[in-house]
Amino acid sequence: MSHETLDAAAGTLPAEAIDAIERAATSAHRHEELFSERAANIRQSAVRDVFDISLRPGLVSLAGGSPYLQSLPLERLAATAARIIAENGLTALQYGSGQGSEELRTQICDVMAAEGITDALPQNVVITAGSQSAQDVATKVFCNPGDVVLVEDPTYVGALNTFEAYQVQVETVEMDDDGLVPEQLEARIAALQLAGKNIKFLYTIPNFNNPSGITLAADRRQRIVDICRSANILVVEDNPYGLLRFGGEPLAPLRAANPDDVIYMGSFSKIFAPGLRIGWALVPEHLQRRYYLAAEAVTLCPPAFNQMLVSAYLRDYDWKGQIETYRGLYAERCAALLAALEEHMPPGTTWTRPEGGFFVWVTLPDGVDTYPLLRKAIDAGVVFIPGAAFTPSDDPSNKLRLAFSAVPPEAIAEGVRRLAPVLQQAIAAL
Repeated sequence: MSHETLDAAAGTLPAEAIDAIERAATSAHRHEELFSERAANIRQSAVRDVFDISLRPGLVSLAGGSPYLQSLPLERLAATAARIIAENGLTALQYGSGQGSEELRTQICDVMAAEGITDALPQNVVITAGSQSAQDVATKVFCNPGDVVLVEDPTYVGALNTFEAYQVQVETVEMDDDGLVPEQLEARIAALQLAGKNIKFLYTIPNFNNPSGITLAADRRQRIVDICRSANILVVEDNPYGLLRFGGEPLAPLRAANPDDVIYMGSFSKIFAPGLRIGWALVPEHLQRRYYLAAEAVTLCPPAFNQMLVSAYLRDYDWKGQIETYRGLYAERCAALLAALEEHMPPGTTWTRPEGGFFVWVTLPDGVDTYPLLRKAIDAGVVFIPGAAFTPSDDPSNKLRLAFSAVPPEAIAEGVRRLAPVLQQAIAAL
């Protein structure tokens, strides 16, 4: 707290309270020198900032990529949870295996089979606290400070935060409407290797990329893996949205034909419930032990009760039918967002047209910075995520992300109607 703030508080706080505040401020300043260099790279997520704002009454939030949990059979799930505690509480509430339960790892192999990976073995699955934890473990295991990680531009903000925390140099690779551009990947690898950089892995979200909604084209998938293999670079494939395709034809994951070169990450956050924080990594057999030991060092063991609830859901419920329900819901909401953009967006604005997932990526004319527009949009009653959150660059971004998954169609239309004048004013000011 500043001296000015303390002076202002002096008239309203007792002397002992002011002394306590001053001691806390001095202590905090004194402890600053104890932080590691790594801590300086840990930043508050822009998505988390906006998420907190979006809870205000009256705002239409097109910001958060949350699943529509209202479609789940909540009363039945409550009964299942109660039965797990009543009948198996000593197991559910106790420490468990650091790798995760064998039952759930076996079931996860069935889930991956539905995604196109048919040769997964339970012993190569490591259950994690969501796919965010799986990214953290991969970075810890493979990266030293200063090593390079390649990412799509744009990419998931949570992954960027993880890489920054481990002091990794993040280098972007250009995307187009068909996803990561192989020629750009080759050129980036060659330039970095010429500069003496040590590239450890490519982090990619090939299906319905967060934030762009773009899907990597079928004819590029194997080529991307081949390029990385020839340079001895791992591929870390993050696929939380793969089962949520509501248009087009399913595409095989990169991991499907490349078991030795791809670490595959999945999550129940989008296809079941994010609050359970259960994800997984399918790790090449020759890398599994070190990856598993690193994961165990982070969480000791994934929560046994949460695993048992997910196992019961996969065993006793029509989870594939629930995914079909999600697909229908998200298809309707995506269509509502695209229609509203067509109706309200000012000239010079373009956007992606995803066939699944949660997001649409909007591009404004060059020269518009969407970050300062966020406050104006909030004043107008709508929230989005500025594009700058999804790139390691500190340059202004003329992009923004809109999420449709958790918002009814009529609210989506109203949100876009509120947003359009804010963007129009910014474009007119160029």
